Amino acid sequence: MIAIEDKVIWITGASSGIGEEMAYQFCSKGGRLVLSARRLEELERVKANCKGKHANDISIVTLDQADPTLLLEKAKEAIAIHGYVDILVNNGGISQRSSVLDSEMEIYRRIMEVDYFAPILLSKLVLPKMLERKFGQHVVITSATGIISTPLRSAYASAKHALHGFYDALHAEVYAKNVRVTLVCPGFIQTKISYNALTGDGKKHGKVEEQIKNGYTPEDAVKKIINAVENRKEELYFGGLKEMAAIYLKRFAPSIFAKMLRKQDFK
Repeated sequence: MIAIEDKVIWITGASSGIGEEMAYQFCSKGGRLVLSARRLEELERVKANCKGKHANDISIVTLDQADPTLLLEKAKEAIAIHGYVDILVNNGGISQRSSVLDSEMEIYRRIMEVDYFAPILLSKLVLPKMLERKFGQHVVITSATGIISTPLRSAYASAKHALHGFYDALHAEVYAKNVRVTLVCPGFIQTKISYNALTGDGKKHGKVEEQIKNGYTPEDAVKKIINAVENRKEELYFGGLKEMAAIYLKRFAPSIFAKMLRKQDFK
């Protein structure tokens, strides 16, 4: 088990939802935070609401995960603040609500850029110092959709599945150097993920779905995530009974899962 106190923790997607709540809870445990997202004013709001040992020393680095060139520059800036990162929390991302037929190829490219290429770039950038210092942790907020693909989320599921492939390989490569990977696979959480999700033509979905309204609160979700980080767990699943049952059905009874999935009404 590791202590959060005094660890340098870089959180992406920190301006709202899970990322915002992680900022509050990591700060309350004494973490030294670097917060990133696109919206400076929202990051400043989150910073102002943080309380903890290093609350007055929180750093902000705005970045856009959809812009690989600018992302590289901003990522180097974030790492340079302390010279290293103990815990990288790859939380920033975007979802989708459109069928395969209705989704333009640009949607697939954009979601892969934001949800897959950006996180692995950040991990590659912080990795050398982690290996040098023989300590580090990559916390990756994937999704239950990283294990089970559902209709209207083909691009999102593809990116999340890809994260599992990359980070499983990374974990095997760096385990002996005391660098760990924690893949977090939540079900529905009360955030704006569906509201901001992309439709087939790139517009916002603009709706918060009932499953999300009835999901975990960010506070409860982050408590589970931080416990997994402290215990350096390899994977964490949590969500409603149906979501958890679906994960295990997919692994142990895929044909039954496929039949059930075809009968579900996804919106």
